[in-house]
Amino acid sequence: MRKTILIATFIILPVAYIWAQGKSTAGFPMIGEDAPAFTAESTAGTLTFPEDFTSNWKILFSHPADFTPVCTSEILELAATQSHFDKLGTRIVVVSVDNVQNHIQWKKSMETLRYKGQEPLKIEFPLVSDPNLFISREYGMIHPYSSTTKDVRGVFIIDPKNKIRAIFYYPMNIGRNMAEIERTLVALQTSDKEHVLTPANWEPGGDVLIPYSKSNTEAEKVVSENDPDYYQLTWYMRYKKGNK
Repeated sequence: MRKTILIATFIILPVAYIWAQGKSTAGFPMIGEDAPAFTAESTAGTLTFPEDFTSNWKILFSHPADFTPVCTSEILELAATQSHFDKLGTRIVVVSVDNVQNHIQWKKSMETLRYKGQEPLKIEFPLVSDPNLFISREYGMIHPYSSTTKDVRGVFIIDPKNKIRAIFYYPMNIGRNMAEIERTLVALQTSDKEHVLTPANWEPGGDVLIPYSKSNTEAEKVVSENDPDYYQLTWYMRYKKGNK
């Protein structure tokens, strides 16, 4: 009898652990998955995501709360660089657990500030309300060891097919680097358009990598050694010159 119990324990515990692990990640979308859909109120009215922006790239930002210093700096930075994202065919959506009235008042206040000595900025992207935490849970923005009621600073880059292509998470006390988010967006768009890879510390216009080849013979079929647009460090690292 004791032997039977021990055998059952060794079988049940791992299965229970695997089930629990799977359950704990439910609602946490991953790279390559569809972006969770939602309908919510925002400073631009009722918003249905991602259907309202299906032909665009989209970046979904989450914030822990309105009227907080780090969040405010990030919203103002986004407003200052909005034209960059417009040129990249990308729409910005910001989500917070606060209600729409708070969002409206916060937006009005921010539009009076002289950020970095500039004239007051217009915030043209919507601030979405998520008081019931539906969006926050669907996107895995609630991290219990950080807060059970406030979002961490999440960033989701979503392509026109509504697939999640990149995810960033930041703690509540650290502001995001908008230049890095924009760089990642451009890298994804470049990779899709040119069927290339981007190396470490790549910047727009820089040299790119061609897809990995399993052998030198295979690599030579892809790229001619006499082609001036290509060069290599070794057979598994072949570059294409950028357009700087």
